[in-house]
Amino acid sequence: MIRAILTDIEGTTSSIAFVKEVLFPYARDHIAEYIRNHAADTDVRVLLDEVCAELGRTLDDGQIIEQLIRWTDEDRKITPLKTLQGMLWEQGYRNGDISGHIYQDAVKKLQEWNTRQIKLYVYSSGSVAAQKLLFGFSKYGDLTTLFSGYFDTRVGPKRETASYRAIAKAIGIPGNDTLFLSDIAEELNAARAAGMLTLQLLRPEDGTLPAEGHAQVHSFSEIGLDTL
Repeated sequence: MIRAILTDIEGTTSSIAFVKEVLFPYARDHIAEYIRNHAADTDVRVLLDEVCAELGRTLDDGQIIEQLIRWTDEDRKITPLKTLQGMLWEQGYRNGDISGHIYQDAVKKLQEWNTRQIKLYVYSSGSVAAQKLLFGFSKYGDLTTLFSGYFDTRVGPKRETASYRAIAKAIGIPGNDTLFLSDIAEELNAARAAGMLTLQLLRPEDGTLPAEGHAQVHSFSEIGLDTL
């Protein structure tokens, strides 16, 4: 019996285009100014130091900014970058520059599962802060109360089995009672290796490629938990 659902965001609950064409450009355009204005803030300084640690050498703030922009252009899943992006997106959401894109079919199904008292969790390469902003400032209103917890790359890389085992331990629900939703084959493979049930979202508008060996649907409306 499925007691918990763990969902990816990009290409699953939300459009890849929104992330690529709205969120990433916003962060890239504002990151230099943000760091110059907040480099002395303790939480930002810690992240800048993490960039240096990631590279194994000391950089000045200008070099750190250049590196962060380079990682942004390469779509690197590096924790200090993702955390800083989350801070920038918070600025954009709160200023009204951005509203979170969530597929309508995902909203309806998540609300239904919440009503059925199925525990809902998010696992994304974007920081937990960024996840909460996306769902909190969605065009459907604040959806954060639907979820029992959020996970990002601090729990581990999304394509490694150990990450899903760590999540299962954290939520206290066995893997075989948890359904993982994603559009990415490697993530689905890692979750399945950890004992979770898996389901791939194939959204034509996101250009998702089918993942061999995993059940597939084209929207949340097609998901019937009793038939999995």
